[in-house]
Amino acid sequence: MHRTAVVGTALATATAAALVAGCRAGEATVDGRGQERPQARASTSTPARETPRPHRTFTHKAKPKPKRVVVPPPRTTTPVTPRRTAPRVAPPVIAVGTSGDRVRELQARLRALGLFNRNPTGYYGTITQASVSAYQRGHGLSVTGSVSRRTWTSLRSATKTPTRDQLHPPTTLPLAKPDPRCLTGRVLCISKTSRTLAWMVNGRVVSAMDVRFGSEYTPTREGLFQVNFKSRDHVSTIYHTPMPYAMFFSGGQAVHYSSDFAARGYSGASHGCVNVRDKKKIAALFGKVKAGDKVVVYK
Repeated sequence: MHRTAVVGTALATATAAALVAGCRAGEATVDGRGQERPQARASTSTPARETPRPHRTFTHKAKPKPKRVVVPPPRTTTPVTPRRTAPRVAPPVIAVGTSGDRVRELQARLRALGLFNRNPTGYYGTITQASVSAYQRGHGLSVTGSVSRRTWTSLRSATKTPTRDQLHPPTTLPLAKPDPRCLTGRVLCISKTSRTLAWMVNGRVVSAMDVRFGSEYTPTREGLFQVNFKSRDHVSTIYHTPMPYAMFFSGGQAVHYSSDFAARGYSGASHGCVNVRDKKKIAALFGKVKAGDKVVVYK
């Protein structure tokens, strides 16, 4: 038998024996060439248990937004402008819209200077306000239309103290210059211009009152007349309206009291008669006038 065969047989036998007995620590092993090589000695100690690695959880982290940096505007120093305060206006001594004896005195003093073309009424309305403004303008005062203490002092020094007759005149408007026909006898002297009636005896005014006349379509007649008859509680047979204290002087035209005139003033008109708005005055006049007394109606 050849030498190669002997070696192979021996190798095979050794391999089989190794498989049966198992590899022992420190024993040699035969390689493919039949050469022995030492086997690594197995450790007699217990092998270390491998610690499992912790499971990593990956989370998506949003990138932080960059912070917005607000840069304040540069501070500037604004010059402080001092506030201008309006000049203090003293409260008026007599104000627009008031009424009373002091207003009546104001109107009488303005009338004495030719700035108020009516008789005192005691009410501070637009006409009085315009008159006060005219006085203030002419005397270098603040034009407010209201009477300040300075205005009142100036006006009082420029005028005389009004008399009782000047403070309480019988009519709203000043009496007109009487017609020459009114200067003799007993006369109802009626002026369309001043819208007044003056009861005159021998050229002297005994009493006076405000009156109004007919409209453009029913005018009051002008001329010289006389009282024909009187009727205290008369009612118009044409218009069916009351005509108290009626004193007829020309047909159906008469001097009488008018409640409409007392309520509406000059915004209305009569149907040709001479309306009186003061009931007490016309009642007193009715008792004095006699049939046959003169009636003069003029412009």
